[in-house]
Amino acid sequence: MGIIKKIAKITGDPNRDFQERSFLLLTTIADAALLAVIIGDIILGENIIEIAVLTAAVMISLAAATMAMRTHKITLGGIIISVAGTFIVIPTVFFFGGGLEGGAILWFTFAYLYVGLLLNGVLRTVMFVVITVIACTGYYIQYFFPELIVPHTREMFFLDSLVSVFVVSMVIFIIVLFQNKMFAAENKRAREEAAKVEKLNLSQNRFFSNMSHEIRTPINTIIGMNEMIMRENVSEEVADDAENIQAASRMLLHLINDILDMSKFESGQMQLSPTNYRTVDMLSEIVAMLQLRAREKALEFRVSLAPDLPSQLTGDDVRIKQILINVLNNAIKYTNEGSVALSVQCGAKSGDTVSIIYTVTDTGIGIKKEDIPYLFTAYKRADEDYLRHIEGTGLGLSIVKQLVDLMGGRVTVNSVYTKGTTFIIEIPQKCTDEQTIGNIELENRPMRGALSGAKQKFEAPKARVLVVDDSASNLLVATKLLRETKVITDTASSGKEALKKTLNNEYHVIFMDHLMPEMDGIECHRQIRAQIGGRCRKAKIVALTANVSSDSRLLYEREGFDGYIVKPINCDELENELFRLLPKDLTIISGNSDEIIEETVSWMRTEQKKRYVAITTESVADLPQEFIDRYDIAVIPHMVCTRHGTFKDGLEIETSGLLSYMKSPKNKVETKAPDVQEHEMFFAKQLSYANNIIHIAVSGKVSNSGYPAALEAAAAFDNVTVVDSGHLSGGQAFMVLEACRLAEEGKNPDEIARKLEQFKDIVHTSFIVENLDFLARANQVSQRIAGLTRSFMARPVLMLKNGVIGVGRVYFGSREHAWRRYIVSTLKNVHNIDRSLLLVNYSGLTKQEIDHIEAMIEEQTHFDKIFFRQASPAISVNCGPGTFGLLIRELDD
Repeated sequence: MGIIKKIAKITGDPNRDFQERSFLLLTTIADAALLAVIIGDIILGENIIEIAVLTAAVMISLAAATMAMRTHKITLGGIIISVAGTFIVIPTVFFFGGGLEGGAILWFTFAYLYVGLLLNGVLRTVMFVVITVIACTGYYIQYFFPELIVPHTREMFFLDSLVSVFVVSMVIFIIVLFQNKMFAAENKRAREEAAKVEKLNLSQNRFFSNMSHEIRTPINTIIGMNEMIMRENVSEEVADDAENIQAASRMLLHLINDILDMSKFESGQMQLSPTNYRTVDMLSEIVAMLQLRAREKALEFRVSLAPDLPSQLTGDDVRIKQILINVLNNAIKYTNEGSVALSVQCGAKSGDTVSIIYTVTDTGIGIKKEDIPYLFTAYKRADEDYLRHIEGTGLGLSIVKQLVDLMGGRVTVNSVYTKGTTFIIEIPQKCTDEQTIGNIELENRPMRGALSGAKQKFEAPKARVLVVDDSASNLLVATKLLRETKVITDTASSGKEALKKTLNNEYHVIFMDHLMPEMDGIECHRQIRAQIGGRCRKAKIVALTANVSSDSRLLYEREGFDGYIVKPINCDELENELFRLLPKDLTIISGNSDEIIEETVSWMRTEQKKRYVAITTESVADLPQEFIDRYDIAVIPHMVCTRHGTFKDGLEIETSGLLSYMKSPKNKVETKAPDVQEHEMFFAKQLSYANNIIHIAVSGKVSNSGYPAALEAAAAFDNVTVVDSGHLSGGQAFMVLEACRLAEEGKNPDEIARKLEQFKDIVHTSFIVENLDFLARANQVSQRIAGLTRSFMARPVLMLKNGVIGVGRVYFGSREHAWRRYIVSTLKNVHNIDRSLLLVNYSGLTKQEIDHIEAMIEEQTHFDKIFFRQASPAISVNCGPGTFGLLIRELDD
């Protein structure tokens, strides 16, 4: 019993190696089974040679197991036992135990099980082959040379086979039982470890988030109060000191951001937040910050901007600034004399995307050749001995590399040790303005808001503003920064105090800190909106946050905040946001109103009044542009994947070019619906323009449907409803148009969704295709069926029924004949068809063919309006050229 308990303890110990535990379990059970067989053989009077060999095998197995466990050479022990069993035990039992008329056959099964569970790789394969060869050899000898087998009597055959069945079955049962138990224990352990890691990550993220908030609070006070000094009419010496404090504070904030960002990269949570920004403003902030450091070291700081740079770009300007500040700061840090230069140029252009090339050149100490491979490694600095007196964390360039990679760009380094270094950074960005910056010099351009005696841009003496923050210093900073706008400013140090004030006072704008004890800013925002008798239910509420992640931005959008400002608060940003949100009859402009509006940090403009319900859809709906413009319908594109790259459906690739590309069977094309994250970003953006969204998705039952991803993404929002149109192309377009009509009537989202479910049944989607070749290439039908339809000159009609696409009818003969029969059949019940609108989607047809189709339609019946629309590339990939469809709706009952 003591040995059994010890074996049970070892096999149940999760800290021991899994293979070691399995080996001990299998070997113990196998030896026990052999002992049972030996006892049975003795009782039954089996051949003495068989009993002797089995006894020897047990002894060998026990010795091998003991050796393997003590020396931890489990694989060697398994090999010894497997070889002994395969070459000694099984042949002996077979030849001396009656062959096929004994229990040996069942022991082949156990041999396969033992080898399969215990050995790995090539050894397992070799032993599998050996056992198979021995089994086949045994059968061969039994058939051709039966005299070599020691025979069993009929009685002995039945008893031996019965014992073998019982023993082998019990062995397999126990092995599977213990294996399942061990696997379950290992899985439980793995889940517990994963939960611990996840909990640790959550704790780490919470720590860094809290640290970010706590550190930014005092920095916010320093920068804010210092900015008030710079806005006063002070002496030149004080103004210079204030500028130095401002630059140093910004650099401190930049260093803290580097540390926090490194933690985000390590946890895989770094995300970009692309926005539209003005090129010169972004670069001037960088220059103003860094030229002070260059001046301190008596370095020449040169900036060269190409005149053809776009004046506005779309990208994550915060991260681009971080990249350039890190590289420029390094250049200044490691340059003792000479110069540091920044050059910005336009690179290759592709559509509306342009590659912006930032080049930073210095005359500093350079980088040793052997150190360049480690340049972007976190926490490591090149030439440590030489640089030990120079401050630095070793994080800057690592963050630069990871950010550039995240943006789809690249960074290269050229350096000659002791001569200097050049960093070349290429970042692709969207060009949002055709206007270029022209000739601009930034070296002597002052930092925005850093001029002594700067004037406010507007006044609003009749406006009331509430600032909510648990930090007294933050309240003081915000109050002083707003002082020159002459707004009436109240403060609250908690969410509870804010609710008391909003109950009795009407505030036009509320600046709300996010992280506060007892009641955070989001909960306070919700209660203000729902406050019974409250006077600020419709007030504009702006989040003040120390968290700059894209997740936070999505959170504020979903919660319905009217804007957000990242701490430390910049005076210009605060004033611009206030100006944007205040009623215009309360503001008296003293600056340039256009400049104020353009500089806002919010994601929403004042001229964009939110709609109650917005209708959105996918590019595969094939909506005529006239309707997109008329109803302001937002469209999320599907993706078309070729060997040359992935392109946005209808935006970066067009149908005729794609069909030409697909003429060669070698050119494979696939389509892909937007994923969950893309839908989330799409919905979040659209919710800045509307309070509710009805999204019309392609039928969820067709391949590559965007419906499942859209439905999952919508779960993150309370006011996004996804409707399965049950159609595609023009049929889906009819659903979109009906949704727009219902929205214009003022129907709420639930009513619209309910009526659309009924409406989908009266819409009919069908297409006549030239053949099924393209569907076969897309694996929608087999090549054999496609070949048959082509051989018989068959032109199938694809129809959607209950959201599923299938072949509805087939026409034979010429194209002209098939087209006419399709049109006549589709429009035969003319009295039940709504003839106010007919949508005709086509693929790969000439103008002459389109005119001919229109003439055949007019011969059958008249429609008030017919829209011919070339199918999107994502649709054309599946149907091919020579395709068109009549998309109709029945008359309402």
